[in-house]
Amino acid sequence: MPVAVTITDLTRVFPHAAKPALDRVTATIHTGRITGLVGPDGAGKTTLMRLLAGLLKPTSGEIRIHTSTDEPRRQATGVDMCRQVSTGDDLNPKSEIQNPKFLDPIRDAGALRGDIGYMPQKFGLYEDLSVIENLTLHADLRHLLGKQREDTFARLLKFTDLARFTDRLAGKLSGGMKQKLGLACALLGTPRLLLLDEPGVGVDPISRRELWGMVSELARGDIAIIWSTAYLDEAERCDDVLLLNEGKPLYAGPPADLTARMKNRCFLLPCPNEDRRAHLATLAADPAILDATIQGQNIRIIFREKPAPRADQSNQSDWSDHSALIAAPPRFEDAFMDILGGVQTKTASDTHIFREIPRDGQTVIETKNLTRKFGDFTAAENINLNIRRGEIYGLLGPNGAGKSTTFRMLCGLLTPTSGEAHAAGIDLRHSRAQARQRIGYMAQKFSLYGNLTVAQNLAFFSGAYGLHGAPQRDAIESVTERFHLAPYLAHKAETLPLGYKQRLALACAVMHSPDILFLDEPTSGVDPVTRREFWTHIYAAVQHGVTVMVTTHFMDEAEYCDRIGLVYRARIIAAGTPESLKQQAATPETPRPTMEDAFITLVQRSGL
Repeated sequence: MPVAVTITDLTRVFPHAAKPALDRVTATIHTGRITGLVGPDGAGKTTLMRLLAGLLKPTSGEIRIHTSTDEPRRQATGVDMCRQVSTGDDLNPKSEIQNPKFLDPIRDAGALRGDIGYMPQKFGLYEDLSVIENLTLHADLRHLLGKQREDTFARLLKFTDLARFTDRLAGKLSGGMKQKLGLACALLGTPRLLLLDEPGVGVDPISRRELWGMVSELARGDIAIIWSTAYLDEAERCDDVLLLNEGKPLYAGPPADLTARMKNRCFLLPCPNEDRRAHLATLAADPAILDATIQGQNIRIIFREKPAPRADQSNQSDWSDHSALIAAPPRFEDAFMDILGGVQTKTASDTHIFREIPRDGQTVIETKNLTRKFGDFTAAENINLNIRRGEIYGLLGPNGAGKSTTFRMLCGLLTPTSGEAHAAGIDLRHSRAQARQRIGYMAQKFSLYGNLTVAQNLAFFSGAYGLHGAPQRDAIESVTERFHLAPYLAHKAETLPLGYKQRLALACAVMHSPDILFLDEPTSGVDPVTRREFWTHIYAAVQHGVTVMVTTHFMDEAEYCDRIGLVYRARIIAAGTPESLKQQAATPETPRPTMEDAFITLVQRSGL
């Protein structure tokens, strides 16, 4: 395969940072292949993307972008992001520092942008411009003019299926459509290197599958693609992966080679629904087990080493009776958890956060024909829910289906147009302020004040929930310990790593010990290690009788729910346990569908 990018000893150190963001990363990216860039939160993925795009200067090391004639075009030497003038010699970087020969920085940056398409993690779109206006702006920046512009627009609009929406404002597009528009803008011109920084974050499974299909088609051409992702099923489909942790490279190569290391270490333990969470907590605490997660009616167990049967099984717990274990094929996510050493963070005591609520099976969230309209647009229509105390209820659906609108009505933040809604026995149409004291809400876009410190956010939200004096101090102290926030109390919220923003947002939502907890895509964009920790907190709340309602685009997380409501085009089109939804979606061709298969099949089958 032709080489597209050569990265050698690349290092980036940010001022006042304790560790380098990238530490001597070396890698080779090939044309015609998709390279997955994976790693936990803070691994350095976005920093590497921005260096490749020419938006940051490296501290040391170099990046070479190769031309079609395989003559390297040096993008960075650690001195300047300007491209090095080709002299025909491979100069030593140290001699280049002493005697630099660079093109004009502005002209050179423009030349590099012609070779590179970059889709940043936060959409590089202007939401108050239409689809065609965004494309026109990016075409102007790339000096794409005349007939070439017209032909390129027509090709990309057909490719992304956005031709019907050229006049729609970008801010009015669904999450999946925004990603398609971002991809189209990145493909203007003829980039030979396409950088996609977590394009699937916040996007439903149908849109992610469509996006992956488009990118796979691009990879068959003369283009190299780097796809940064928090979805490890996407990484598993990549041709190569580069795995980073704390700025250091841990693995580079085909994902299947890393997955193969997990052979004979992955098992399923059948477990009744009512016992799964208690068993999961026991398994997660066992030092012999690297990882344990709920998978359908089973608990998926990853051993640190290949388990050996014991001669004396008289004192073994159920899980260690190997006759009960069912061998499971390893996944890339298993290998990812293994190479990172599993979940390292120990959970602190939750005694002082969640008060004990009797798990009496009573209904705590109930809606009847709940409807919300915005003018002529119906965002939620005839939503009927009946959720019991201590239950985890998942609300799933494509982008724009009406999940967040339903959430906001149930939290008392949005008045229904018609219908009834009760939470914790309180009528949400008439006593919303009273209901909010019994509810914790973590919004889809963090409900934090970025310019306030962690301590100030905790103080503000505890006060907003009616806590003052000693109870307020006790609550802040408890969540600080529980969520390991002490080292960050003086940091502004906007400067926190993504995983710690999630922790802080959850801490703010639970410090008043609510009866009901609403979580709107709480783990969007975070890595599997952080997701495991996050769900440990959710399980702790449920064990104390808290009722949890959650939306998510991670279909593995949907398996953690007791029941699910699938929303599409403002209506609930299917409801039941995760297993029952999979059974509804089963076909002769797919007799045992995954949760993602079930999601897509039921949405496509609905006919709405």
